[in-house]
Amino acid sequence: MHERRVRELDNIDLGILHCLKENARQKASEISEKTHLSVSAVIERIRKLERQGVIKHYTVVLDPKKLGYDIMAYVEISLENPNYYDDFISMVMKNDCILSCSYITGDFDFLLKVMTESSESLEKIHREIKTVKGVMSTKTYFVLSNIKDEVAIIGKNNS
Repeated sequence: MHERRVRELDNIDLGILHCLKENARQKASEISEKTHLSVSAVIERIRKLERQGVIKHYTVVLDPKKLGYDIMAYVEISLENPNYYDDFISMVMKNDCILSCSYITGDFDFLLKVMTESSESLEKIHREIKTVKGVMSTKTYFVLSNIKDEVAIIGKNNS
């Protein structure tokens, strides 16, 4: 089930990815100037990165507070038994306030990132989670502030 890694990306591919990460709506001509490639070469490399699945899709990053979502929390979930996995995942996929769900190791089985309007709506989501058959325990952490919130990782640049 593991996806095959694509060929090693060269510095030009990484430069294009950094440009797109900064602003996915950049024109190929702008990326061309930054990477010192022709516009057609930039377009071809982007298409190749898309075909290889390196670029999965393009999206927009929204400011949740400006949309009325003032509460962010992480919720750890423990299931009684792995047999309840599918029911739990089904609930997660239907709830738009659950931004991410990771199956994890440790004392809990899942880590959810939840964004919602108020503590009352978080309580409602919490009750919904607790009613899913097989949910044994939960632990919730309120986020006070976000220090870093990247949407993608590109290269091995640790400087």
